Amino acid sequence: MTGADNQQERLRVAGWITGFVDGEGCFAVPMHRNPTSSVGWQVQPQFVVVQAAPSVRALEVLQEYFGCGRINVNGRRDNHREPLYRYIVRRFTDLDEIIVPFFQTYPLRTSKRENFEKFSEVLELMKQRRHLSIDGLIEIASVVETMNHRKPSVARRILRGQTPAASAEAKVWSVPYGDVGR
Repeated sequence: MTGADNQQERLRVAGWITGFVDGEGCFAVPMHRNPTSSVGWQVQPQFVVVQAAPSVRALEVLQEYFGCGRINVNGRRDNHREPLYRYIVRRFTDLDEIIVPFFQTYPLRTSKRENFEKFSEVLELMKQRRHLSIDGLIEIASVVETMNHRKPSVARRILRGQTPAASAEAKVWSVPYGDVGR
């Protein structure tokens, strides 16, 4: 294959990836309580694409193209017979140096684009080490709350126990910790 043919094939695959992720991908930023963290919370940005077993080859194409991430079997809790597979990239440098630049070069066209932009904003805040302070966590949580049709609650949970006023507010909201990152 000539260099021009290779470039054309790479562009074709890149366009397919963008369209596929527009339909099946997710840019998420789960935030979990972590008692070993200096601020008591952990921010875990991730890029995920899920497919049923018959379509696992599509996930393999993503993994081969990006050269990072892993494919896991994801248990099903519905009436389908085949398992789900999940391509997931969590390593910060892979997200920052491979995934984000790809989607900046080949932009998404659906509402996922807005989630991607917010995802990129969170990565920028993390590069500034904002996730290592309560104020920074609140800033990150305020972005995360607007992603993927999430209910606003993460920032209030971070504040719970951090200030006396926040503790009083937490009683009003009383949202269980188990919802963080869903």
